[in-house]
Amino acid sequence: MNADNTGAIHRVMHEIKRRKLQVLRVTDLTPRMRRITLGGAELAGFTSLGSDDHIKLLFARTPREQAALDTLVLGAASSEDSAKPAMRDYTPRRIDLTAGELDIDFVLHGDGPASTWAAQAQPGQDLYIGGPRSSMIVPDIFDSYLLIGDETALPAIARRLEELPTGRKVQVVVEVENARECQALSSAAQVEVTWVHRYEQNLLEVVAGLQRPEGELYAWIATEAALSRKLRRVLLDNHGLQESQIKAAGYWRLGEHDEA
Repeated sequence: MNADNTGAIHRVMHEIKRRKLQVLRVTDLTPRMRRITLGGAELAGFTSLGSDDHIKLLFARTPREQAALDTLVLGAASSEDSAKPAMRDYTPRRIDLTAGELDIDFVLHGDGPASTWAAQAQPGQDLYIGGPRSSMIVPDIFDSYLLIGDETALPAIARRLEELPTGRKVQVVVEVENARECQALSSAAQVEVTWVHRYEQNLLEVVAGLQRPEGELYAWIATEAALSRKLRRVLLDNHGLQESQIKAAGYWRLGEHDEA
């Protein structure tokens, strides 16, 4: 692991390792959000230092892909005729190496290999994961935070909130399907949460109308790729933020599924 000990935002690289884990528990958080708790001996040494880290989840859809998955070396070149398992990016929601547990939250949208797998997951089943390749470290050097996302961003948002101490102000804006998809978010910081119901409100308009938190601000955005770009522009044009104060990520694209 290569670490930078400066107080600025920086990236830490990790050794890429494939792990075969087992499903320990399945918990429905909301009608459309399911938490899968994984564990197993190969979880030992797992490292995730950033709240918005991503790991690869690997899914075999055919016997040929399963055979390839059993011998896959992440990062290695493969022949063109190799059957490559489906891979999807997900955020590690909770890591407890003492208990030997890793939580991953899935949006159940009925399409894509990850959502399909999560919908039928049962304790005892196996799941291969890889990574994370790196972690973006955002030290607690800001007075306030603005976190904007949709359901796919909730694991990263919730994890960041749990890491923040008292004395910080956080404004959270999350677009969800409806009121049944709202989750309890815990933090020692002073947090204001705005839930935007997808078919009743417009996320861009809600963000444009925000009164930004005071002090040195860091803004984080994760939604559909095109929408994230538009939200970034709103923060630059409407709220006067600088490029250095914003991280905007596209967690998924229209027509594609299973990234979180």
